[in-house]
Amino acid sequence: MTGKGIRSTGTALALLGLVGMLLVYWLSFFWVSTDRLQGVSQRIFYIHVPAAWTCFLAFGIAALTSGMYLWLRDERLDRAAVCAAEGGMVFGTIMLTTGPLWGAIAWNTYWNWEPRLILTLLLWFIFLGYFMVRGSTENPEKGKRFAAVVAIVGALDIPLIHLSVIWFPQFLHPQPVVVKPEGPTLDGDMLTVLLTSLAVFTTLFFGLFLLRYALETLRAEVRARERAATA
Repeated sequence: MTGKGIRSTGTALALLGLVGMLLVYWLSFFWVSTDRLQGVSQRIFYIHVPAAWTCFLAFGIAALTSGMYLWLRDERLDRAAVCAAEGGMVFGTIMLTTGPLWGAIAWNTYWNWEPRLILTLLLWFIFLGYFMVRGSTENPEKGKRFAAVVAIVGALDIPLIHLSVIWFPQFLHPQPVVVKPEGPTLDGDMLTVLLTSLAVFTTLFFGLFLLRYALETLRAEVRARERAATA
């Protein structure tokens, strides 16, 4: 796909995602039924959970492309990794913001030092370190390789986050209600809104990812022309 094609596809997906967000908000506030126990505060679920999914997806892509970069030394893979990591940080911040807001109502506390919350916060800080490592060396290539290793290590935390509530059920964070061996336990309308929100968040992420990748590619082309002109 050409640079123009990437930008066009990214723009279309981002716009589709933004329109979809309006639909998600409408469904969340005016269509889906209210939870019997948590009331209207449960509607944060339709933002918090999709943000978490998108965060993990983005960091997973960052780790995958980082591993391929270490193997193939293709700069396009490094650009894809850093763009995905940026998206992961954005959606991870949304996840870590909406979670305490929900917890303050559901648990009467913004934060509880339980395994899932600790591991999730650790993941965010690992990828913050990813960006710090990239600029911490005088040799840019060495910084990229070090950052790639950080991304791979960070992604190993993702399955631990998912399994933590199963391994430690005595803590406050609720058990999975969708990804379960016996199937989802949500009401039909709640599941519909959740799946719609997951699709919308994913679409928005890929749109922003492609736009960001196109920008990084353009910057790389400009730097290459500048080096050629001064050679």
